[in-house]
Amino acid sequence: MKIEHIAMYVNDLESAKEFFIKYFDAAPNNEYHNLKTNFRSYFLSFNDGARLELMNKPNMLDCEKGVDRTGYIHIAFSLGSADKVDKLTAKLLSDGYEVISGPRTSGDGYYESSVICFEGNQIELTI
Repeated sequence: MKIEHIAMYVNDLESAKEFFIKYFDAAPNNEYHNLKTNFRSYFLSFNDGARLELMNKPNMLDCEKGVDRTGYIHIAFSLGSADKVDKLTAKLLSDGYEVISGPRTSGDGYYESSVICFEGNQIELTI
């Protein structure tokens, strides 16, 4: 079994799509738009076969995204090396995103960093 895709609602669909293209080399499909409900989405594909669906619709509830909340907390991207983790962490920091931990080796043995990215969403970068 494998996870087919992960989906997330976003406020700014185009900016979220561009974020994943710029930093993670995502390949988007053509935008889906349901004219009846005004639901819009993109599927983003990554080079290892993983997929992320970005979605938007009118009147979404936009709750605070504290890092200690219950539920889904982050998406982790395996970059392949500590050097790539260091470089992308530095790039995200220089582009104005908040690095909340790392890069470091965590207590459970992962070399990682955690960054608060677009719309307050947390992304983990690891080997």
